[in-house]
Amino acid sequence: MDTEAQQHMERDRSSRPSDEFSEEISDTEEPEGRSRFVWVDRVAQSVPGGRYTLTVLICLLSLVLFSNFVMQPFQIPSSSMANSLRIGDRVLVNKLAYRFGSEPQRGDVVVFDGTGYFGNADYIKRVVGVGGDRVVCCDQKGRLEVNGRWVDESSFLYPGDTPSTVPFDVVVPEGTLFLLGDHRSDSSDSRDHLGSPGGGMIPLDVVIGRAEVIAWPAGHWTRLDRPDAYARVSAAGGAHG
Repeated sequence: MDTEAQQHMERDRSSRPSDEFSEEISDTEEPEGRSRFVWVDRVAQSVPGGRYTLTVLICLLSLVLFSNFVMQPFQIPSSSMANSLRIGDRVLVNKLAYRFGSEPQRGDVVVFDGTGYFGNADYIKRVVGVGGDRVVCCDQKGRLEVNGRWVDESSFLYPGDTPSTVPFDVVVPEGTLFLLGDHRSDSSDSRDHLGSPGGGMIPLDVVIGRAEVIAWPAGHWTRLDRPDAYARVSAAGGAHG
């Protein structure tokens, strides 16, 4: 019995250091955790309004960074993209859409810096041809052709408009885009600059981003999905024959 009691006491004593050690760890972790946020308290104390002002400043900074590097609002200035986009609509432009190896595709609505190409402003148009494409207007039935395939533009072309009143037959150089407005009779686009330096083509590096959604007014909220009109178009070079 004495032996068993002695063993029991030894087990009790052997467990105490670990308990004390765990308590010691717990005591040291708590101040360490609190110290991570000391800088927040110090900054908050240094600005008028304390934590409330600091929270507002952080939100504003986040909004500025988001707008500059991720999603930028763009107001539609003209009717060149009607009826898809109306004057005064505000769209959100995804500035990361083409920053990681992706490139604009036919049908995308893009915002680009037209300085030196269309004019000293930002423009919004639809991509009709990408590098290597042959874009022709119009075929015998008055339709737009890309790489020998006619394109059904009825889902976005302004009602009553024809694909173009100006005939053209162009091959889009690599690294550039051929762009048209949806309201062809009221759009200054690649067709109007065929004789200018660059031939009306827009380099990829001046594209700001892809218009993703109409965010305002709320009643006109719409995702700007890529239409199926170009699904029949073959890759560049496959139908030039």
